[in-house]
Amino acid sequence: MDHRTRQPAHEYELEVLPGLEHVAETELAAVPLARDLRGLRFWYPGDPERLTRLRSAVAAYRVRAWDVPRPRGLLGHQQLGELTDFLRGVIAQGGHTSFRLGAAGKESGVMQRLAEELQAGLNLPHHPTEGELLIRLRPQQDGPGWEVLARLTPRPLSARAWRVCNREGGLNATLAYATHKLAGQRDVDRIFNPMCGSGTLMIERDLLGPSDALVGVDLDQGAVDCARANIQAAGRTLEVARIDALHTGLPARSFDLIVADLPWGDAIGTHGGNAALYPAFLQEMHRLISRQGRLAVITHEIRLFEGLLRDQTAWAARELLQVYSGGHHPKVYLLNRR
Repeated sequence: MDHRTRQPAHEYELEVLPGLEHVAETELAAVPLARDLRGLRFWYPGDPERLTRLRSAVAAYRVRAWDVPRPRGLLGHQQLGELTDFLRGVIAQGGHTSFRLGAAGKESGVMQRLAEELQAGLNLPHHPTEGELLIRLRPQQDGPGWEVLARLTPRPLSARAWRVCNREGGLNATLAYATHKLAGQRDVDRIFNPMCGSGTLMIERDLLGPSDALVGVDLDQGAVDCARANIQAAGRTLEVARIDALHTGLPARSFDLIVADLPWGDAIGTHGGNAALYPAFLQEMHRLISRQGRLAVITHEIRLFEGLLRDQTAWAARELLQVYSGGHHPKVYLLNRR
């Protein structure tokens, strides 16, 4: 029992995009009362709703272990009762309306029987692919038993509530959050988001706090409309316009931070087109950035982009991170004027 809150502490674990662990650990360290932090595993006595507001995590799970050698042991009368009570506590907070099992061998007879027992005990339908309460089973990390992880929310945390419009090739919101945190956050920044797509980078930055200006452009009217819909759903007031990012007509040195998710050549753009786009982009952004400004670039066209960086003298660049997301391994770079 934690006497500061008079509530029992429970164990939790965060799921993040591979590569964002250090960003999530930094965000988690700022959560009051979170303790015994072991990477992304921790104990917390407070309202789990606070954990659902973490913006670097794909999902948050409550964790409990049982001293059983195999999942079949969870079907014992005592263990099944404890498991059902454990899951009811998560459902009471999250409001899930269905469940599914996530485990190796989930099609086995043992898992099928466990699903049937939980369906009866929880009075929730079992949807093997779309169930809202994701229940993961795996061998205990630091013991001989098995542990169960129950996702706190019906949808992943990365599926932001404000995302009412999706576009093919849309950026994962947790990567957008991490990019802004690592690029640096200043209230006096004038921020530009070229090729803004559905507005993910803009919204995630505006939710972090004030800035002097925050502007997005895209050449595709469909993207502009999508970004405006998401901005409105997020309750923000941001400027988005249908303008070619390479021909904005804006004065030189208009921005202190430029952040861009460049076409990767699969869902959006082509590799051949990117070979022409990327150098033109770097040239125009160099004109628009202030003397002490920063340019943050997200791309999966790593060979092309790093080749351009080697062959130029206008920018000093460093890699901030690389993640695994949706079958890709994009990198985030931070560039400064030389």
